[in-house]
Amino acid sequence: MNARLDVFAIPSAGKVMKQFMSLGRLVVESPLPAATRELVSLRVSQINGCAVCIDMHTKEAAAAGETSVRINLVAAWREATVYTDAERAALELAEQATRIADGAGGVPDEVWERAAKHYDEEQLV
Repeated sequence: MNARLDVFAIPSAGKVMKQFMSLGRLVVESPLPAATRELVSLRVSQINGCAVCIDMHTKEAAAAGETSVRINLVAAWREATVYTDAERAALELAEQATRIADGAGGVPDEVWERAAKHYDEEQLV
């Protein structure tokens, strides 16, 4: 997949991308298991409709040891039986947090509580 723009050649776009890269570094350095982190990132990329991100996180998930079945089913994680309760909680939290712009009203307390059963505060960031 090739990018259409060289965002680092556009001064204002480059500044924005550098901020996203910094945020990405925080995510990569989180204590969340790498495979879970990539499944969550893949699902967020699907929701956002970012083809470059979907491509990248699909590859990163495979590199983290995810199977093609689990990667391919992440968009339908609620119905799929291949995810643990902890992974489901992480995916649910990611979806709720990502859909804030859709008017979802933020992350409901019960979603946060389900995720907090499986992850500590640092992993929930």
